[in-house]
Amino acid sequence: MRRTGRLSEYVTQAFTYLALLVFSLGMLVPFFWMVSSSLKPNYDVFQFPPVWIPHPLQWGNYPRALTFVPFLRFFINTGIIAGAVLIGTLVSNTLIAYAFARLEAKGRNVLFYLVLSTMMLPYAVTMVPQYAIFSRLHWVNTFSPLIVPSYFGNPFFIFLLRQFFMGIPKEMEDAAALDGAGVFATIWRVILPMSWPAMVTVCIFSIQGTWNDFLGPLLYLNKESLFTVQLGLQYFTGQYTGGWNLLMAASTVILAPILVLFYFGQRLFIRGIVVGGLKE
Repeated sequence: MRRTGRLSEYVTQAFTYLALLVFSLGMLVPFFWMVSSSLKPNYDVFQFPPVWIPHPLQWGNYPRALTFVPFLRFFINTGIIAGAVLIGTLVSNTLIAYAFARLEAKGRNVLFYLVLSTMMLPYAVTMVPQYAIFSRLHWVNTFSPLIVPSYFGNPFFIFLLRQFFMGIPKEMEDAAALDGAGVFATIWRVILPMSWPAMVTVCIFSIQGTWNDFLGPLLYLNKESLFTVQLGLQYFTGQYTGGWNLLMAASTVILAPILVLFYFGQRLFIRGIVVGGLKE
């Protein structure tokens, strides 16, 4: 019986790993096709059957793609927006989440569920009112509409951080209070040092969302000197129609920072998602 049970367990694990391998390969095929196409002449991009390893490798596609339009300026603009949004995201959501997790107040849970309910509102519903507000504030053609909203909290990040904070023993904060620490000192010295997985998770989501945002910059930025990397990619399907190999080269370069960020933060990211999502 024991051998039969072990054999069944091994077979189950083998099928599980096989299924994960198949799904992983399926997810990686588009990425491999993008990298492969970035190293081909344009006339070979849609060749059938596809050539996965082009010969010779067209490394010149990368400098050509990045000099067709001022991508360095686009990278700087995107970096400025992503950095400012990250600061606002961490500050606002940490304070709000801590209040929902620890501070006692009447109607706290009702207000928390009301905040969560805003996640059901699609961006298309709030897009026009937001544009009207920012237009009257004369913020169109500035980075402000893309940065300022992050300083007012995000319901998903609030939920994630609140769940993580609730898993931290209350005795740690009581000890800090006995030493004379106030709310802000407790957050800085007790909560944040114990919440690295959740913080890294929020950082990755925030940077990834800002880096890949296309609709927001498309709405509010009209000057080329303010464009982000996602708007820069549109040059290859508009003014430079047909440069698919250059588009793939530029897309690979733009994707690289996100891959590097996730690679170094994946363990804390997974911990932040799993632990934060399971706390009640």
